[in-house]
Formats: sequence, structure tokens, C-alpha cells
Amino acid sequence: MDFDRDHDARVRASAFEWLTRQAVIHEKAFPRKVLERGFEFEGSRVSLVSPQGIFKPKLMQAPLSITTSPKGPYNDGFGSDNLLRYRYRGTNPNHPDNAGLRKAMTHELPLVYCHGVVPSRYVVVWPVYVVHDSQEDLTFSVVVDDATSADVLSRSEGGVGVIAEARRQYVTSLTRRRLHQSAFRERVLSAYQYQCAFCRLRHSELLDAAHIIPDSDPRGDPVVSNGIALCRLHHAAFDKFFLGVRPDLIIQVRLDVLEECDGPTLQHAIQGLHGQSIVFPSRVAERPALESLTERYEKFLEVAGAR
Repeated sequence: MDFDRDHDARVRASAFEWLTRQAVIHEKAFPRKVLERGFEFEGSRVSLVSPQGIFKPKLMQAPLSITTSPKGPYNDGFGSDNLLRYRYRGTNPNHPDNAGLRKAMTHELPLVYCHGVVPSRYVVVWPVYVVHDSQEDLTFSVVVDDATSADVLSRSEGGVGVIAEARRQYVTSLTRRRLHQSAFRERVLSAYQYQCAFCRLRHSELLDAAHIIPDSDPRGDPVVSNGIALCRLHHAAFDKFFLGVRPDLIIQVRLDVLEECDGPTLQHAIQGLHGQSIVFPSRVAERPALESLTERYEKFLEVAGAR
């Protein structure tokens, strides 16, 4: 059967439009059930993920998405050139899934990449392109492009220019960093059961993973024990030293803030936390590292003393 590029392009364009709308809601990471439910295209339901990592919907002739599961059997990862190395399905280069991804490479088709950061939560990146096939290593090399450059309806098969290639390298590098940051956020939020450690707000869209030792510090590792799940108000207050956390996990409000009169938000959202214990993970290994928390609290006391 000849490849129907027009039909393929319309499905991909619909997928990207749907993802753009959904990203406003889910922002940092998509629940798997949302990706499984997918979108409507001309009366058919199109999912974005399946149990297979390389996924081709029934109404398409080439894969639409590739997925890395957080605890999957394949060690997908980025190489020194910042390109994603996506593993074959199994070891047979001619497996239909592998052949399908090779077809996507041949036709320069934009794909969706779903990167699992914790069980059932995925950072979704689009468009990505397969740019190399290494049967020796059983991997495909994948590059990320700018979503605004993915004109899937009018794209020709004439290859990628030098400027476009440079853009892709840059965007892929940024995406690699974004995936690491998103993984940190989701692991921290998961450890804290998707609630603010200070006020117990449970709307994940309003939650961040605050670093105890800042990520700008060489010791500010993106590990759960260096993070606290906070809502955006308390994240800002923590970063600006309005609030501190003692090594025994008790919240302290800076004295000048504690004595200030400025309405109910300050009174209830900040001052009311003074002397309260934070919510902390049940697993000891995921709780704030004592050494890091002590260092951070000493910094808080320095700032408080300077006021």
C-alpha cells in the first residue's frame, strides 16, 4: 500500500493540536489515562500510548508515538551528543514496531515522545524525529524540534537544512534538561502524595518541588531528599526566607514577617504556619536530608538576623 502522507499529516496535526490544549491543563506531566483516552479524529478514537513503547494507531500507516516507561525494560537515554537513544523493541531489527519507526525516519514524520517520570505520569514532548538507525546497537537516535516548526501538513521530504539541524540540537539539549527537572518534580510530589508539605493543598497544578540546597549550587542534586513539595505561594516564601524549616521539621516564620499586619492572607497562609510540623514522606529515605536541612535553616537564621 502506498503511504498516504496527507492522511498521516492530518492525524499528526490533530494530535499536536490536542496535546497543545491538554498541556495548558496538565502543564508539567500528563496522567497516563489522559494519554490512553486520546482524541477524536474523524469519528475514531486515537490514543497516544499503548502497552507497546512504539505505538501505531490502527488508522495510521506509521507510528505516532514512542514511550519510555519509568520502570520499563529498555534503558532509553541521552547520548553525549544530547540525542535520545531509543531502544528497539526486542532484538529483531525487522520486528513490525522497529520497521514502523524506520518508516517514520524515512518519511521524516514528526512523532510524540512520552517520557515516564513516575508510574502513570509522563512528560510529553513533540515533535520529535528519528534521525538515525543503528542496528548494531539496536537503537534509534531521536532529535527534538520546536513545536512551532512542525508544519506536518506542508512538510516535504527534502531533508533538514543546516539551520534547522542547529535548532534541533539546541531544542533537544533544552528538552533533556526539562526532562530531568520534571522527573525531580514528579518524584518529589509523589513522595509527598501530591500535597503541599506546609498547607496540604492537593491541586498538583499548583505544586512545585522546592530545592533545599538550590539547584544552582553544585551540591543541589535533583534527588527527593533534597526536595520539598510546596504550593507556589509557599515555594516562593521558602525561597525568599519568609519561612524556614528546622532540622526537626518544624516551620519557622521570620520574626519581622510574624509581627507584620497585612491582612488575612499573610495571617493565615504564612503566620499561621509558625510552629507547625511539615507533612513528610513515609519512607525515611525520601525525607529531607538532615545535613541539607540544617544548612538551609542556618541560612534562614542569617537572613532573619539581618532584618
